[in-house]
Amino acid sequence: MKKSEWSDRELEELLMQMPKIKDHRNPRDIYQNLSLKRRKTKSWLLPSLATAAALLLFFILVPKLMDGAHSSSDKQAEITSFNTEIKDADQKKNSTFAMDKGEPSSKEKAQSGTPKNEVMTASTVKTAIYADDVGNGKVLTYWIPDPQGQILIPVSTVVTTSDNESWLTLYNENMANLKEEEWGLTDFYPLNVTMSVNSDHTTIQVDAPLNHQYGQGSTNETNFINVINKDISSNSDIKKVKFSTNGEPGIELGNFGNKQEIDINAVKNHGYFFYYPTGSDVPFLTPSTTIYTDINKALDAMKTDQTELGLTGSLSPLLPISGVSITDKTLVLSFKGNTTLQNNQMTVSAFEALLLTAKDFGLEKVVVKDSPILQLGPFDLTKENQVPVAPNLRSIQ
Repeated sequence: MKKSEWSDRELEELLMQMPKIKDHRNPRDIYQNLSLKRRKTKSWLLPSLATAAALLLFFILVPKLMDGAHSSSDKQAEITSFNTEIKDADQKKNSTFAMDKGEPSSKEKAQSGTPKNEVMTASTVKTAIYADDVGNGKVLTYWIPDPQGQILIPVSTVVTTSDNESWLTLYNENMANLKEEEWGLTDFYPLNVTMSVNSDHTTIQVDAPLNHQYGQGSTNETNFINVINKDISSNSDIKKVKFSTNGEPGIELGNFGNKQEIDINAVKNHGYFFYYPTGSDVPFLTPSTTIYTDINKALDAMKTDQTELGLTGSLSPLLPISGVSITDKTLVLSFKGNTTLQNNQMTVSAFEALLLTAKDFGLEKVVVKDSPILQLGPFDLTKENQVPVAPNLRSIQ
């Protein structure tokens, strides 16, 4: 194209000299004409686009639909198999959760009449160990300090054993498997000592290394002595412990001085309270630090909290209790007039606290009369219930 010989300025002046042209149409008419043009364009384009899209989808999907008609049974089989795998995985997960939370084993559920494919809900968890749970295993109880170091929490487990393994061998082997921090407690095990039974089988020898930590602070050394005492009394009938350091008699414990030996005392007559670790809705059942002269005083104390120790009163879900008596190592309770008893986790835990308290006072069974409900979780309140073997079941193997 030939380049224009007119400059921009010359073109501008030429246009200004041209006569003015006016459009006398109404602006609304102009807008309507423009709108009609746009609508006409769209009305022609949209059907065309839709037809093209439909044809494209038809050619893409027809082969797949024909393949699907031939393989629908195969797909159904794959879905069924996948659902089965998911169900199996969920059952395994629930089984693991149940053991970690202390729920009854599948054997116990079968014995209690629970369908095998039904998982016990959190509202019906038993947290203690009962005679039916033990089987051919061995019950071990470890006492673990709470995070503040104020109280000791008993945690029990059932371990497999052979005929020639002693309780102390199993105790030493399994203490490293405890999950204290996972349970919301102090990381205290394994103990930094060597424990063995003397030849007379009446004394435990506890030998500490030269660099042991148990003399560092009054709380640490008090917990060490109390853990040794409670662990041995809970797992055996041995009545004495002798201490040594690197094979030499005695252990230096600061406030206790050089400790040569202690007598093992199985102190009883406690009431059981709730201790809730951070983030847990299911409490540990924990004995009081106070010793009560009779079970009625223990039960009365269990109605209120002991906030200074982080303990919650455990009997509130069972109240009111109208009568308590003891007959032939059996605790007899009456719930006459109680209209608030509920079948939930809190009440199940409260009943277990009561069972453990009865055990601590040397009783073997608990009988409930006049209960507004007949079944409390896994407990049949129309029958006598045996006290637990040990509190706070946790799986470590």
